[in-house]
Amino acid sequence: MLVEILGGTGLAAAATMAYGVRAPASQFFGPSVWKGPAARRAIALTFDDGPSESTPDLISLLHDFGARATFFQCGHHVRRLPRIAERCLAAGHEIGNHTDTHPSLYLRSPQFIFDQLDRAQRIIAETTGVAPTLFRAPYGARWFGLRAAQNRLGLLGVMWSAIALDWKLTKDQIAARLDRVTPGAILCFHDGRELMHHPDISNTLDALRILLPRWSEAGYELVTVSDLLGYTTS
Repeated sequence: MLVEILGGTGLAAAATMAYGVRAPASQFFGPSVWKGPAARRAIALTFDDGPSESTPDLISLLHDFGARATFFQCGHHVRRLPRIAERCLAAGHEIGNHTDTHPSLYLRSPQFIFDQLDRAQRIIAETTGVAPTLFRAPYGARWFGLRAAQNRLGLLGVMWSAIALDWKLTKDQIAARLDRVTPGAILCFHDGRELMHHPDISNTLDALRILLPRWSEAGYELVTVSDLLGYTTS
């Protein structure tokens, strides 16, 4: 009986931990959002892992549809492609913190987590002149120490209502996956592929060429996360 009780307790603890680490609605490891208010017919497009050599093509596509987005950028890529990071901001988009080198944060020390966020925060601010106020954890996985790091750097965590899985799905699969959205949704795409240089994001671009006109025809505003939540970054 004791073994059964301990086994059940262990399973419950594991389930609770898994929820805290990965569940979009979890607040366990720090303040976080995964959707915006449903009263406004708007959705927020977000893009992780950039900037990349393919980001300018994405910026042009978003411009064609009057869409503004939030780019969660890695410090590593901002250092090597500073002009593209600047171009994101100049085009009316918002830049968030996606750590320096895109490591998984679970099982890491609080100091490691802070250093990853802090290095990205510094290079983004130095390059663009604007310090991020939003953060997304690589792989959507959070851990102990993240709350303190977010508090020190003034960052709100952002998860997602739906994720495109665009690093592995075809354009048609992505389009089918995200065709039906609801007001207030935060959608996660990628304009990079972790630390890869010159990534092929053609499936992401092609899927958006299908989805952007559909969303526009359905009357959705395509906005940044900050706009969706009702505040602006400085």
